[in-house]
Amino acid sequence: MVLENRSDGVSEHVRHLRRPAATGQRIIIIMIPNRHQLNLPATAILVTGPARSGKSEWAERLASTSGRAVIYVATALENPEDADWTARIAAHRQRRPAHWQTLAVPDALEAALAAHSDASCCLLVDSLGTWVANLLERDDTAWQIRRDALLEQIDRSAALVICVGEETGWGVIPAYPDGRTFRDRLGGLIRHLGSRCAASWLVTGGYALDLARYGIPLESGVDPGQTADGDHHPT
Repeated sequence: MVLENRSDGVSEHVRHLRRPAATGQRIIIIMIPNRHQLNLPATAILVTGPARSGKSEWAERLASTSGRAVIYVATALENPEDADWTARIAAHRQRRPAHWQTLAVPDALEAALAAHSDASCCLLVDSLGTWVANLLERDDTAWQIRRDALLEQIDRSAALVICVGEETGWGVIPAYPDGRTFRDRLGGLIRHLGSRCAASWLVTGGYALDLARYGIPLESGVDPGQTADGDHHPT
């Protein structure tokens, strides 16, 4: 059972649970902060979720309430021949406040973050998935160098860095090599980034949940390409 803090301090559900429970019954209560009162850490934030989940809107809300000058870092490459993709990019632009600065950074993401690392800034990166896709032709060694450089820059930045990432690995293993490479690289990046963020939001089913606050952290140093029994997924 999940309960939410109310402005009066005690919800109707909590009052109800004060009654004696049946013998042997276990009641687990998870107190979630009021959704209108966001307590933002002065460090990196990860926002993930499936397609159309509202993850970008949630990230934008976090940025809007940060009290800092927001710089929107767009990683998507525009393609005038793709009407649907163009419409998606336009929808994001229309939703953003006019006073936000926008940077188009399809490749050199770590350099862009380094150039705007002042503590007065909030950098909203949307999204990690398109950045990974833009670097898909790099070999594994080159990719790891770029990934580590990005993580190191986020670690040392004085700015609030909010990264939006897609959850693409919840389905079947892709049947083609590029699809598997994209899924594995993005999944590994999100795992490495999430483990070092003070807040790691999962947006799905119409709700946002901070996994860093209510989850149990995984051990570091585990190969994200391994299954639970230690075998690697086929490539």
